[in-house]
Amino acid sequence: MRTIRSNFYQNDDSSCSFTSSVPQRSGCVSENLTESVIDMRLGQLASRSNAKSVKSDSETEGFLDISQAFSDFSACSSDISGELQRLATLPSLENALVNESGNGAVCEPEPCQGFLQRENFSTEIIESISPEDLQPTVKICIDGLQSPSIAVKRSAAAKLRLLAKNRVDNRELIGESGAIPALTSLLRNTDPWTQEHAVTALLNLSLFEANKDRIINAGAIKSLVYVLKTGTETSKQNAACALLSLALIEENKASIGACGAIPPLVSLLINGSNRGKKDALTTLYKLCSARQNKERAVSAGAVRPLVGMVGEQGTGMEEKAMVVLSSLAGIEEGREAIVEEGGIAALVEAIEDGSTKGKEFAVLTLLQVCADSIRNRGLLVREGGIPPLVALSQTGSAKAKHKVILVDV
Repeated sequence: MRTIRSNFYQNDDSSCSFTSSVPQRSGCVSENLTESVIDMRLGQLASRSNAKSVKSDSETEGFLDISQAFSDFSACSSDISGELQRLATLPSLENALVNESGNGAVCEPEPCQGFLQRENFSTEIIESISPEDLQPTVKICIDGLQSPSIAVKRSAAAKLRLLAKNRVDNRELIGESGAIPALTSLLRNTDPWTQEHAVTALLNLSLFEANKDRIINAGAIKSLVYVLKTGTETSKQNAACALLSLALIEENKASIGACGAIPPLVSLLINGSNRGKKDALTTLYKLCSARQNKERAVSAGAVRPLVGMVGEQGTGMEEKAMVVLSSLAGIEEGREAIVEEGGIAALVEAIEDGSTKGKEFAVLTLLQVCADSIRNRGLLVREGGIPPLVALSQTGSAKAKHKVILVDV
C-alpha cells in the first residue's frame, strides 16, 4: 500500500439501511421495481446523455465507461430493507387519534379503517384491491391528506406511497386524481413520519413520466430541497432520488440546481449513511452533466469528500466517487480543486491498488487533470505516478492501456 502524502477528508458514517428508488420510464403494464430494471435504465440514460457531450472517440469511450459504473449502484425500491416491518411498529391510528385529542377522547377516525389500519402493510394488500375499488380508495386517501388530523394525513400518505410502489396504472391514476399538490404540501410538515411518507410517495409517483411535470408544476423542487436539509436520513435519501428522477428531464437540471439542491446533496455525501452517500453520488452525477451544477458542486465543497472516498478502498464507493470527480474535472475550477485536495495522489494510489474498473476511471480523471497543465503533470511525476502508469500500460486492460498512452508526462 502506497503512503499518500495528502490529508484526506474524513467523515463519520451514520447508520441507516433504508434504500431508495431511482427512476425508470413507465410502460403500459405493471412492473416491479427490481434492481436490474432500474440499474439498466439508469445506465442507458446516463450513457445516452454523456455520449452527446464528449469531444473525442477516447473521451466518448471513457464517459460510457463512467455511465456503466452506476449500473450496480442504487437499489430501486423505497420500501426495501425492513421498511414495511418498521411501518408496522408505528403507533396505531386509534392511539394516535387519542393522543392528538389531548383529553383522552377519541377523535373521529378516518374512513375505510379496514384498509388504513392494517398492521402489516405489504404489496399483497395493495394488489388485492380490485380495479373497480381502486379509484374510490385513492379518493379516500387524497381526502385524508386534507384532514386536520396529523395521524390521518400520515396514514393517507403511507397508503398512497404503497399504492404507487409497483403498479404503473396506480401511479397514473393517483397523479391524475390530484394527489401530488397535497403530497407536496406535506413535505414541509413538522411530523417526520408524515414528511417521510409524502416524499417517498412522490418519489414513487415520479417514476410515471407524466407525473414528473405534475410534480414540477406543484412547486415540489424547493420543498424536496427543504426535505434534503431537514428530513430524517430516510427522507433525505428519498428526496435525493426524487430529484434524480426529475433530473432525467434535461431542462429540470438547471432548475434543481438553481433551487439550492447541490449544497444539501454534498452535505448528504459527507454526513449520510452508506445508502445516503450512494444516493447523493448518483444524483450529483446526473445533475452535474449541466455546467452550472458542476460549478455549484465545486463551490459547495464536493471535491474534498470525493477525493477522500477515492482513498477509502473497499468501501464500494471509490469507483463512483471517481466517476463524479471525472465529471467535475470537466471544468477548470473542478481540476484546480482536485489538485488542491490531493486528488492526484489519491488517483495514483487507485491505479496501484484499485479494481480493474477503478484503474480505468483513475487514468481517465488524471488525463483530464493533466492534459493541459505542465504543472499538474509535474505533480503527477512527484507523486510517483509514472511507475504504476507504466505497469498499467503493460498489464492493464485494453481500455486502461489506451488511456495510459494519452497521459502525456
